[in-house]
Amino acid sequence: MSHHAEIKRRTIPSLMQHKHAVPMVVLTAYTAPMAKLLDAHCDMLLVGDSLGMVVYGFDSTLPVTLEMMILHGAAVVRGSQQAVVVVDMPFGSYQQSPEQAFENAARLLKETGASAVKIEGGAEMAPTVSFLVARGIPVVGHVGLLPQYVHTQGGYKAQGKTDAAAARILADANALDQAGACAIVIEGVMEDVAATMTQAVACPTIGIGASGTCDGQVLVVDDMLGITPRSAKFVKRYAEMAAQIEEAVHTYAAEVRARAFPTTQHSYRKKP
Repeated sequence: MSHHAEIKRRTIPSLMQHKHAVPMVVLTAYTAPMAKLLDAHCDMLLVGDSLGMVVYGFDSTLPVTLEMMILHGAAVVRGSQQAVVVVDMPFGSYQQSPEQAFENAARLLKETGASAVKIEGGAEMAPTVSFLVARGIPVVGHVGLLPQYVHTQGGYKAQGKTDAAAARILADANALDQAGACAIVIEGVMEDVAATMTQAVACPTIGIGASGTCDGQVLVVDDMLGITPRSAKFVKRYAEMAAQIEEAVHTYAAEVRARAFPTTQHSYRKKP
């Protein structure tokens, strides 16, 4: 029997060590093969409802269902060994009441094997967060730009530009922190607001378009790999994989049409 130590998955309490320390590395993942590639490099893998746009081609996250999140969440858990896996609760699955949120969050964790759920919203969601946390469900909060609130926020634009808006986002973060959130994603927020917020809350903050002052960073994996055609100002494209994929497919198509593929080395023949 082999005695190599089994890789242990990181725990929710371990995320606290990133507060004002080495920043937490977070990327989205939606499939098992991608999760496997990201796992060794990330502290957390976020199964984002961004899969509505990235995987399914919707124009917002609103059409995403709980069933989709469960299927993709389970795939990411199977594909990873060490990162904490957090699954987004989709629009309509938690806003109605803490009880509704608990029922759906419990199902998400049971059927995926993930460690925590993420929900959007500020002070109005704090009672729900504390209801879930008290019942054994770790919750990651999400403030600032809220994709599920795209209609009320009037599109995808940076938040916290006025003093009043900044104060409101800060109050949201404090409410979630006091309700027991284990981390808070801050999206599309002015740098000074993100910095103040990170200092104010006890849990780690994870920024996306919220400057380097946060306790961690998250990007949508397809954006940072250059698979999506357009990306927001806050995205750094670390590769241009769309072009590489297209080139490979172009070459394949040309070889098939010219009967240059498959050759004998890709074919099965009887041994003489």
